[in-house]
Amino acid sequence: MKITKLAINHLRMPLVSPFETSFGRAEERESLLIEAFSEGMSGFGECVADRDPGYAYETSGTAWHILQEFIAPLVFGVDFSSPQDFPDLVSPIRGHPMAKAGLEMALWDLAGKLGDVSVQSMVGGKQETVPVGVSVGLQACPEELVDVVEEYLADGYQRIKIKIKPERDVGDTGAVRRAYPDILLQVDANSAYNLGTAQSLLPLDDMDVLVIEQPLAEDDLWDHRTLLSSFRTPLCLDESIVSLRHARQALEMDACRIVNIKAGRVGGLTNGIKIHDLCRSKGIPVWCGGMLETGVGRAANLALASLPGFKLPGDISASSRYYQQDITNESFTLNPDSTITVPQCPGLGVTIDRRALDQYSVKKVILTAEDYSN
Repeated sequence: MKITKLAINHLRMPLVSPFETSFGRAEERESLLIEAFSEGMSGFGECVADRDPGYAYETSGTAWHILQEFIAPLVFGVDFSSPQDFPDLVSPIRGHPMAKAGLEMALWDLAGKLGDVSVQSMVGGKQETVPVGVSVGLQACPEELVDVVEEYLADGYQRIKIKIKPERDVGDTGAVRRAYPDILLQVDANSAYNLGTAQSLLPLDDMDVLVIEQPLAEDDLWDHRTLLSSFRTPLCLDESIVSLRHARQALEMDACRIVNIKAGRVGGLTNGIKIHDLCRSKGIPVWCGGMLETGVGRAANLALASLPGFKLPGDISASSRYYQQDITNESFTLNPDSTITVPQCPGLGVTIDRRALDQYSVKKVILTAEDYSN
């Protein structure tokens, strides 16, 4: 599989409703859609880097730069036997896992289409459906949060994750737990605390919370290890796990009990599979996080989350959770048992709505080997 052309679209898409976390509030989402061409077909990948460097240092702007100036020149002329060849190819480029993951996803989609096989089959996934939950952003007050949770429960979501930050943690969680004593509930801090302020979260131990996700900074593996001993509730790492090496170190130092795997955060599906395999070998449950993906990234997440080590519902959600109009012709819907069906068609199993793609594209570039011949 030799790549003959790449197209990169910079997307800006309005969200159904604002989404607020400890690091900011978003009313629209930026991302990059990468299209890779070979043998008369094309595959699509989504780079999940957003406009602002809140969740991670990468942005849609830095990813555009890295893809165009550094990753694309390495790809042209290479005969890929598998998308799993890609991580080694781009390993000389330090960091930038989201940029790398976007193009790698396109290679998985393209390879699946050329081989007439689904990405799910290629990665070894088995489940026909994947349990999912919904991530609920910060609201104006606890009462409003409870109202929003009620709406999602009415939609059929059986697991609720709420965003927290200092002074919007125990009170918000308690309000939801009192209103709904029996639901599956977890919280996500997105690195909003330090080792001292995180002690304020101790009352969560009495609220039957499934997981406290990423309370401390992304580079605080050791402090997470220290904090873990203070809680009965399992701590989960998200932003801290940016590679297989970081996952191994976190498990070796007992810094978490659960790992959130986002293919975009760890450099792609290949690395996501390796982290899944490592955690499974150590008896550590994993689950699939979300980055407000379009149908392209959502399809890839479902394929990954169908692997056997994914034990908790993912933050994948239905398409309508985030977008009134997606860029894929297919919409993902919630099944009555709070699952979403994994696509079975070749590649990622989704097709692009070209009119929607043009509508939401703010910039586009076409790249060929000739662009780098000098």
